[in-house]
Amino acid sequence: MPGKILVIEDNDRNRKLVKILLEANKYEVIEARTGEEALKYLQDDKPDLILLDIQLPKMDGLTLVKKLRADQEMKDIPIVAVTAYAMKGDKERMIEAGCDAYVSKPIDTRELPVLVANLIEKGRQAQDNK
Repeated sequence: MPGKILVIEDNDRNRKLVKILLEANKYEVIEARTGEEALKYLQDDKPDLILLDIQLPKMDGLTLVKKLRADQEMKDIPIVAVTAYAMKGDKERMIEAGCDAYVSKPIDTRELPVLVANLIEKGRQAQDNK
């Protein structure tokens, strides 16, 4: 059973590509262009997973991750960091900040749906075990 994914990406082309890819795999996709826009959405609804661009205007992705992990309602939502900056140590830095996984751009269109499905399943199992 697919789920609902919040895609937070300020680049229109990247956001549309991810949306098309995820919708082709039967996911419901909600889009946000900024961290602030995402927080407004999250006040009313909770997705099964968040795909988060790290380089966002105003509030960067890692700041948003810290806010989400500090919130009781959001802390268990799986978060995948997506970034064009694939430097040595970045993956570790993103995981330490609270992300569950890390994907570098350009996105591998074969691997992303597998990663998303695995993380959503893990998240659902964690919820069932509470």
